[in-house]
Amino acid sequence: MTNQTDSGQQTLAAPPTLFEAFMVWWKVGILSFGGPAAQIALMHRMVVEERSWLTEKQFLNALNFCMLLPGPEAMQLATYAGWRLHGVVGGLIAGGLFVLPGAVVIATLGTLYVTYGDVPLMHALFLGVKAAVLVIVIEALIKVSKRALNGKEHYIIAALAFIGIFFLQLPYPLLVLLVAIYGFFRSTPTESTETVRALPADSLTNTVKTTVVWLAIWWLPILALWLLGGADILIEMSVFFSKLAVVTFGGAYAVLAYMAQDVVTHFGWLNAGEMMDGLGLAETTPGPLILVTEFVGFLAAHKEGGLLLGLAGAAVTLWVTFIPCFLWIFACAPYIEWLSAQNRLKSALSAITAAVVGVILNLSLWFALHVLFSKVNQTSAGPFTLWQPELMTLDWRVVVLALISGVLLLKLHWNVLWVLLVAAIGGVVLSF
Repeated sequence: MTNQTDSGQQTLAAPPTLFEAFMVWWKVGILSFGGPAAQIALMHRMVVEERSWLTEKQFLNALNFCMLLPGPEAMQLATYAGWRLHGVVGGLIAGGLFVLPGAVVIATLGTLYVTYGDVPLMHALFLGVKAAVLVIVIEALIKVSKRALNGKEHYIIAALAFIGIFFLQLPYPLLVLLVAIYGFFRSTPTESTETVRALPADSLTNTVKTTVVWLAIWWLPILALWLLGGADILIEMSVFFSKLAVVTFGGAYAVLAYMAQDVVTHFGWLNAGEMMDGLGLAETTPGPLILVTEFVGFLAAHKEGGLLLGLAGAAVTLWVTFIPCFLWIFACAPYIEWLSAQNRLKSALSAITAAVVGVILNLSLWFALHVLFSKVNQTSAGPFTLWQPELMTLDWRVVVLALISGVLLLKLHWNVLWVLLVAAIGGVVLSF
């Protein structure tokens, strides 16, 4: 339970040993199912309520800070908490253990997928998984919309973002840049009612050193891969997913919205069905949902050169997805209190989050077309790109399973894992 003083102020417990913290972060890593909200709630209970390692204010400030960053906010929150307790070593342990259990599971499931994926039973199981995933993405759209859209201006931003990415095929990084600039200059520094905080005492020199070190850790392996003549697909993936790590504000579904169409339509590494299968697998494993990038890297490289290259692709993708998260935390964590008071920064993030709603709507519609219909044609009309399904290819089984999943998830509020299980079994029943 959280300790309180006579005045009601929360007090911190004695700092844990590194081993005690290690065991808690390991527990968080293997129990972190259910997406960012459930993962953050789990950490809050273990770190704030049960052990008082962080105060409520410290935890919420850290959460708000991580929401400003690209990438998986729950993993970055764990890294920050570990850093706060034991410095860089603690941050590496907390962030690493948040990711590694799920990464091992994804690699195992990916291997089974490429080994047994052509078996009719596997096709039937994943038919149900695809239908459930479609509903899961729609649920994410609803949740993000409620949190992100505050007023007419945000609805307009979301609508323009949807038009830009779905019909005009504008690059996601460009959309992020445009709305961030708009949000930044839309606000003024004097609008903030919070107490202005001074810049932290941590020297700029230390921050620069930290940034340089982690940029080297991030990019030197990629450079070595290129110099040593690594497979072209590994180099392509390292660059693409590095770019992804920099621009994907707004959580895991923003990552998916940017990644899915590029992976399928631009690079041709996966087809839409395989992309949905990967998301389904990621939903059933512990760790951040962004681990779906590992599945993409594994499957794309496996197609090029078999199992060993597939595992190399998974490793490369993991590296360039999560190493940047450590860079953001270790370089910026000393400035958290100051950053949390910057109104223009929060205004830029608010605009980006509104745009993410439009991007996730694009993902939902794109997934729906490719899951419900076996043939979808891409056509152009001037600057606009149009997706036209062949109506005769509608799969009635997916419609039935999506409706069942919708009732279970949106109406009855079942756990995602149970919805996926029911949908998978339903796929087998309807297929055989």
